[in-house]
Amino acid sequence: MSVEVIELVPRRRLTRNVESWRWYAALAVTMAAAAARLVLAALIPLAPDETYYWEWSRHLAAGYFDHPPAIALMIHAGVALFGVTPFGVRVVPVLAGFGAVLAVLVLARRLGGDTAALYAAIIGACLPLAGAGLILATPDAPLLLTTAVTLLALERTLDAPLRGRDALLWWILSGALLGASFASKYTAVLLPLGVLLAFVLSPTLRARLATPGPYVAVAMALVVFAPVMIWNARHDWISFAFQLHHGLGTPAGQALRHEFSLLGGQLALASPVLFIVMAAATAVALRSPHDGDRFLLAVVAASTFLFFAVTALDKRVEPNWPAAAYIPAAVLLALAAARPVWRAWMVGGCVIGGLMLLAIYVHALYPILPFPPHQDPIGRVYGWDALAASVDTAQSEIQQSAGVTSWVAGDRYQDASELAFHLPEHPTVFSLNLDSRNNQYALWPDFPHAARTGDNLVVALRPGASGTPSPVVGMLTPHFDHVRRGSLVELARGDDVHTRRRIWILEGWRGTWPTGARAH
Repeated sequence: MSVEVIELVPRRRLTRNVESWRWYAALAVTMAAAAARLVLAALIPLAPDETYYWEWSRHLAAGYFDHPPAIALMIHAGVALFGVTPFGVRVVPVLAGFGAVLAVLVLARRLGGDTAALYAAIIGACLPLAGAGLILATPDAPLLLTTAVTLLALERTLDAPLRGRDALLWWILSGALLGASFASKYTAVLLPLGVLLAFVLSPTLRARLATPGPYVAVAMALVVFAPVMIWNARHDWISFAFQLHHGLGTPAGQALRHEFSLLGGQLALASPVLFIVMAAATAVALRSPHDGDRFLLAVVAASTFLFFAVTALDKRVEPNWPAAAYIPAAVLLALAAARPVWRAWMVGGCVIGGLMLLAIYVHALYPILPFPPHQDPIGRVYGWDALAASVDTAQSEIQQSAGVTSWVAGDRYQDASELAFHLPEHPTVFSLNLDSRNNQYALWPDFPHAARTGDNLVVALRPGASGTPSPVVGMLTPHFDHVRRGSLVELARGDDVHTRRRIWILEGWRGTWPTGARAH
């Protein structure tokens, strides 16, 4: 009797139990990777771009000079909970990265079962782009999250009946998530363009263009994105103009060098083998336009990367700019790994990627990689606290007079934001922008509009060539009664000096400012 009972247990239920184990393993791998990122987020000092975005979070708005507001909102929430610390700045972006990988797992599970989800979790844990990049508080964190959940919602629309309430609801959600993606980083516009291209090219998907869903989604996305557009309209479209010039402006440099730089960046961010097999999995899926789900993912991945490959013909492309392409590409590789040959390549790529990531983690805590100090991306986050301490000392040495305020500034947004973060009480610090590009500080009150005649200014500046004074000193000298040289500060990690700053003390502001500086 007992034998008969065992034989009557459906094979499907046994398979489901095995699959369930793999799903829980996928969740465990993903949570362990996120926990490691949280630990490193607390231990590694903030990079200058991160302190810049932290400054944004102190002035919440619907837009900023460089990017939309999502990263500022995330940092604001984290700092409110955990204070002005590296962990406070990074915790919500790290959790957003966890959410992005989790959405990739769910999408892989829906298309390929729990085994595919486990493969996706392993890829996400070993991909240097995710393991290292998702530690940082940058706009890529909300972009990757919103890209992943938008693709997941779009998959649900394809799984619903062509016309019906369920499909429309998923389209509405897709549109809202797409709007949030637009509010994360402007390159999110490549996502709907890729989706449209896939719908036009695929016979399976094309019929959905005759339903109201896609158009309702676009309308919803514009509603969510409307505050950012209104902010830009009120600021002469400054953010859109900056990004268009930044990414598509005047050609500069050699096309072949830019292309090799882009490729080298991807081999570093994805690891060489994982980059190649993800590209191969995408190429294979592109050959099957009748397989709507996979074809959609492939077109989004391929069109995103192709856009930046074309852009690199004219200008240098930063390695992280195509990051959103790895969301659909990782899902496609997880699905392809159901076949032994693909699985072997995936495992090999994950081993290499995991070793690369381990080296990055160790190097973040103790320098082991042979980077020259000025080229070490991790080393450059060290030394800002020492600069802030020297600036604080210089301020205290200025003779205090009634009604006179001593202000602090840098000429670059990186210097100004790092000083604001590390100085006691986190005071207002100006970025003068006299010998550097414009940035968000240009939209906030500057020194001439905050200070009063007679006030003092302590400025940290890069030394000029061969140790000569920065040209900014010459610009400022006629506008102060006394200008004197302060200490030279070496920004270093241990004994490795990656840059230097000279502190200048300017006393007795005369109420004038260099000709050609921005006016209000």
